[in-house]
Amino acid sequence: MKILMTLLAAACVTSAALAQTAALSLERITADPPLAGRLPRQAEISPGGQWVSFLRPSATDSEVLELWAQPAAGGAPRKLVAAADLLGSADQQLSEAEKMALERQRITQRGITGYQWCGAGDSALLFPLSGDLYLVRLGASGAQATRLTDTPDAPKRDPRCAPDGRSLAYVQGGNLFVMPLAGGAQPRQLTTDGSDIVSWGLADFIAAEELGRQRGYWWSRDGKALLALRVDESGVAVKTRAQIFADRTAMTEQRYPAAGEANAKVAAFVIDAVTGERRALPLPATAEYVSRAGWFADGTPWLQWFTRDQTRLTLTEFKAATAPRDITVETDPAWVEVHDDLFETPRGLLWSSEATGRRQLLLIDRASGRRTPLTHMPEPVAQSVCVGERGVVFTAATDRGKGQELYLVPLAGGNAQALPGAAARHKRDAKADVGCSHLLITRSAWGQPPQLELRSLGGGGVIALAGDAPAAELMAYANTPLALDLTAGDGHTPLNAFFFAPQPKRDGKHPVIVLAYGGPGASTVHWGWGRDMPLIAYWQQRGYGVLTLDVRGMEHRDRAFTRAHHRAFGQVEVADLFAAVRQLPGRVSSVDPARIGFFGWSYGGYLGARAMLDADTPFAAAVAIAPVTDWTLYDTAYTERYLGMPEGGKAAAYARANLTTRANLLSKPLLLVHGTADDNVLFEHTLRLVEALQNAGKTFDLQIYPGKAHGIAGRAARLHLYRTMDVFFERHLKPVP
Repeated sequence: MKILMTLLAAACVTSAALAQTAALSLERITADPPLAGRLPRQAEISPGGQWVSFLRPSATDSEVLELWAQPAAGGAPRKLVAAADLLGSADQQLSEAEKMALERQRITQRGITGYQWCGAGDSALLFPLSGDLYLVRLGASGAQATRLTDTPDAPKRDPRCAPDGRSLAYVQGGNLFVMPLAGGAQPRQLTTDGSDIVSWGLADFIAAEELGRQRGYWWSRDGKALLALRVDESGVAVKTRAQIFADRTAMTEQRYPAAGEANAKVAAFVIDAVTGERRALPLPATAEYVSRAGWFADGTPWLQWFTRDQTRLTLTEFKAATAPRDITVETDPAWVEVHDDLFETPRGLLWSSEATGRRQLLLIDRASGRRTPLTHMPEPVAQSVCVGERGVVFTAATDRGKGQELYLVPLAGGNAQALPGAAARHKRDAKADVGCSHLLITRSAWGQPPQLELRSLGGGGVIALAGDAPAAELMAYANTPLALDLTAGDGHTPLNAFFFAPQPKRDGKHPVIVLAYGGPGASTVHWGWGRDMPLIAYWQQRGYGVLTLDVRGMEHRDRAFTRAHHRAFGQVEVADLFAAVRQLPGRVSSVDPARIGFFGWSYGGYLGARAMLDADTPFAAAVAIAPVTDWTLYDTAYTERYLGMPEGGKAAAYARANLTTRANLLSKPLLLVHGTADDNVLFEHTLRLVEALQNAGKTFDLQIYPGKAHGIAGRAARLHLYRTMDVFFERHLKPVP
């Protein structure tokens, strides 16, 4: 459940500095240019290493993305192409399926929203736009964009070039096509049974939303075949979403597998790229989810797959003319986390595991399955980045999960060493070139938006990459939070928390707004940049303290911590939240315990609503955005991973977590917010809670955003949302101006 999170941020400076700085307004927070600057997105090193490419928000509208590149050897970035260059004054067209796919990737912008380098060289990039495909060639005279197709009414999705760059594949109408890039060549249709319920080469909803797999086919390394997944959604229940706009209601049908219901049936095939001949890759009946797929260097396809309860993850290879063979199996009595840690190395397959109680990297002998530990980090490994001659580059948590650093460990084993540029209280991640000789490093720190740099793993020079500088006024509101160690509801587990005092300081007691997410698979208290920094700064100016908190069950901690949600939604995280809030006045004497509010989104919205539906709540008011209210309505993979099967909603874990049955416990102000076009947490969740509260005779506030999805994207909508919350908290928490 890639739920939109309330990311953390820093806030105002000292009173003296603040006196010289104009007050930060909600209008400025949501306006162009962004306070953090126009940050590059989807940055990549070109296959030959000559360029760094990225998407950059337009100078005239930061909600529109353009394709840019910068020489890896240094030099000014240059714009390669923008949507307006190709479409002119015509509006960009997106099908409902394309909009949903972008939502799965949490992409809210328009324009060029995805691209890839074509082939092994540095001369061409491929991207889809408004139903058609385009190729940008880089030459001595600059960038030249070519339109490859001219049928915008038949959208081409997920185009990918073959490794040699001579052809490309894409999905149209649910079928796979291959098109040679030679002049005048026509596309070849590889499959024919694609329809509204059958698709080839696309990620199904569950794979994209809950397993982080955004694709459904993979080219073989020689470009002669594709490993493709066929998805049959005929057995998946249809949910009808009423996209309620101000002037109309659009009824949209969506195949959405709710907890306990049938999933899409996924089958795997190897398809000859010329003839279309297929070879099925048989999986056992227990293979419910295909989480990852690809090819080994020797041309053998492989799949990673989960059982439905996700307590077993298997890596299986499929050599031609032989039976499938399981290389390794990962098990966990609660659940196994999905990961991307699979690399071929001269000493075996690189893999990650939590079997020791802490995620570490290990090497697996492909033939025997024998495991050899590789890392022995004091905190969990986050992910592997690349494998090269010097060893394995990976990231791992620091400062009890609040930081993240880059490391290098030799393949022969030994101590991992932090890469140059390491520092306390920051967060670093990286992408690598093909040979793992250069790293594209993203670094952010408290109050400092992400910055990109290209660094040689061999210790060469460092090249700063394109990105606008933050607005001058941003740093006027940046400070270092007070890091608190609060204690969980179990009485002994330490929890990470940050506190931000009102700025400038007021006399007497002050109210507090708590920002928390609370769900699994996320961490919000960390030293990296958070996009809500200006909003927290605004609240500080308004006289609020702000507390951010990570409860048990959240990520970047050891397994015993991260499995706390097992069969326990609405229990452990609520106990931790209540315990932390009650400890706060003892740690910060200026906090008024009678004026503490809560703000959360998605799982955080669930946590906010659940906290108010409790006779023992310590909160005076709460804002719950896009909350899950009945977990039987949420999707299979996420919900069953943590709560098991629902048994018609009668299973104890589901019954305890249901908010509608707690409606009579509401006694303090609650603001519910939801977008009517939300295809992740369906609008039905809020409607059910609304009905339950009304039947219980409870009053509450409700804000609906017509036609908006889970993220309530768009400057106007976001400004209105912030204003609504501002008025709500002012009314109920009464800050001192």
